[in-house]
Amino acid sequence: MKTLTPDTASASLAEAAGSEEYPILRISNRAVSAVVCPPDAANGYYRSTRFDWSGVVRDLRCRGHRYVAPWQTRHDPLRHDGLTGPVDEFTPVGYERARPGEEFLKIGVGTLRRFSEDPYDRFRLHEIVNPGIRETITARDRVEFRHRLLSDEYGYDYRKTLRLTPEPGLRIEYALKNLGPAILSGYVYNHNFFTLDRMTTGPETEIRFPFRPSGTWREAYDCVELTRDGIRFNRELRRGEVVFMGDLYSPDPATRRYEFSIRNLRTGAGIRTSGSGELSHMVFWAHANVACLEPYTSFQVFPGETGVWQINYELLD
Repeated sequence: MKTLTPDTASASLAEAAGSEEYPILRISNRAVSAVVCPPDAANGYYRSTRFDWSGVVRDLRCRGHRYVAPWQTRHDPLRHDGLTGPVDEFTPVGYERARPGEEFLKIGVGTLRRFSEDPYDRFRLHEIVNPGIRETITARDRVEFRHRLLSDEYGYDYRKTLRLTPEPGLRIEYALKNLGPAILSGYVYNHNFFTLDRMTTGPETEIRFPFRPSGTWREAYDCVELTRDGIRFNRELRRGEVVFMGDLYSPDPATRRYEFSIRNLRTGAGIRTSGSGELSHMVFWAHANVACLEPYTSFQVFPGETGVWQINYELLD
């Protein structure tokens, strides 16, 4: 199935959603099934301005386990983190150069209007000035998203493919071609909202790295600590409780690989993640319903060039 939309709802996708409140697409292979929410400016599952609209996974299942599910008690499509599954955020391009009222770029969203002299606030809903043109192509086991945007200063052709793999797993493939006069550069990370059989974050949450982690907790938490090869929770997180580390990294450059695993020890459901590109650092954020590792990599794409990368998710049971 193929759809092309400037920024309006697709009737065919709405029909595919059936009785669902938001448009959805279903893909599967012999082991894995997924529900994907396509970009839709009128009715889409996510319509805020922090994260890339392409490739929102609402449900991911394999061999009796559910790896992705809604983690918030109430869904708001305009909330900055009203998302599920593996979702990407690109840091803004051109924000510091833009004056209030002028445009800057959020790849995967469009050009946004700067509203004040204040530093960029990713949690705020910005006005979308140029939403670009979106195309969605589906097959039995994959969905390809294409977002094309041209403005006076910026231009790109961004392709993102979600592909179910036989391992079993999910692979996300990216290609970003710079069509404009300005260099596209910054950082991109995937937030990884995995719920793993609706696990409560706590002692049954196992997180491991191929390196000895280092970093600074935002507060002196009594519930969580770094270990020789991961993160350990000493008790379950209470409702509304949050833990955060913004500079998780390996002190040894030789072990700074884009790789980690997270598992629900009670049910066995887990995900082993690996990505291309040089890892800068990770952010770790968790509350009772979800524990998220956010690996940051840099990107720099000159006019006329194309940057490519990928993330692989192996589903464990």
